[in-house]
Amino acid sequence: MKIVIATAVYAPMINGVAVFSHNLAAGLAARGHEVLVLTPSQTGRNFEKMEDGVRVCCLRSVEAKVYPDQIHDTGAKKRLFYRHGFRVSIFPYREVKHILKKFRPDVVHVQVSDPIGLSVVACARKSGIPVVTTEHNQPEVITEPLGMPGFVKKPVDALLSSYFANRQSKSDFVTMPTKQAIFNLLDGRDFKVPVAAVSNGVDLSNFKPGKAKKEIYEKYNIPTSSPIVLYVGRVDPEKNVGAVVEAFSIALKSVPEARLVIVGDGVDRGRLVKEAERLKIKDKVEFLGRIVGKNLHEIYKVGTVFATASEIETQGIVLIEAAASGLPLIAVDAGAVSEVCINNENGFLCQPGDIPEMAAAMVKILSDEKIQKKFSEESVKIAKEHDFEHTLDKFINIYEHVIFKK
Repeated sequence: MKIVIATAVYAPMINGVAVFSHNLAAGLAARGHEVLVLTPSQTGRNFEKMEDGVRVCCLRSVEAKVYPDQIHDTGAKKRLFYRHGFRVSIFPYREVKHILKKFRPDVVHVQVSDPIGLSVVACARKSGIPVVTTEHNQPEVITEPLGMPGFVKKPVDALLSSYFANRQSKSDFVTMPTKQAIFNLLDGRDFKVPVAAVSNGVDLSNFKPGKAKKEIYEKYNIPTSSPIVLYVGRVDPEKNVGAVVEAFSIALKSVPEARLVIVGDGVDRGRLVKEAERLKIKDKVEFLGRIVGKNLHEIYKVGTVFATASEIETQGIVLIEAAASGLPLIAVDAGAVSEVCINNENGFLCQPGDIPEMAAAMVKILSDEKIQKKFSEESVKIAKEHDFEHTLDKFINIYEHVIFKK
């Protein structure tokens, strides 16, 4: 098949949608399909490149300086404006139309309802090309970083939710990473488009249980003899990493030899460094910044337990990666994380905002090797359900279905 994937974020950007879009494109190309990706240029100028067997068309873009680009270090301070802003293609319709007319795809797959995604859907519908969309976002992902007061945020979230549902209704087939995400999207709406839960998936060959290499401990100054609470992901307000830091400070009273390792960067990093100082645990917390590639695969292996307090996950790729690496999980019972972190099977689900409960969960796992072993084995089993090869199979079947129906 000739497949177009439209996405607002793509490698080298680092977030769930960017990682998924890259993995999907490369995976489809590896199976012999001709894949073209449409995404905003990270230089501002339009250009094309071949990467992992995929033709990537980077469209003209401008900086939206109120959000970091997730490529460059944001620095220690929380800012309102950023030197390296998130890039957006504002009026890409003509570029999109020209590229689609020349490429003549059998199907288009839109990841985000940004201007590129909207343009792709509009062009495809005019040309009779079947459209598959995946909704990765929840309204909170957009509104939380803006720091809106509650009386403003609530109606804005409701409007965004209606907008997302409306955009998906223009498709021939809709997917979301989990059943919970579908439930949140539909929410009693009369939705006539076929919808299916398809895991974002993880290439499990990259994430294995075991001990990290000695040089990883040395490179990142991580003690080999200490139990490690690990967080991997964006360090932005909506990820609520501060709750993990606060819970860890309480857990330290029972497990004083423990360490907290935070991998990732974002607008909240500077505040969290100061918070660790205020809690007098600075020497117990390591902020490693952004790590990618083989070092990231290895860094999971230093963890004793993986902890996140994010309440906005439509699935959480890092949770799957951590589970595949054999880590027990601690998460909050919100969003769709309960489909990866299953309470009392491979970890503990805590109530949102309950810091003492999360701290108690850390103490239980860090202090009990039997629980660590049991949860680790279950994590590996659960992660296998999200093998990316299964994800590819499902999307290929969906593409073939909508092409046949068209």
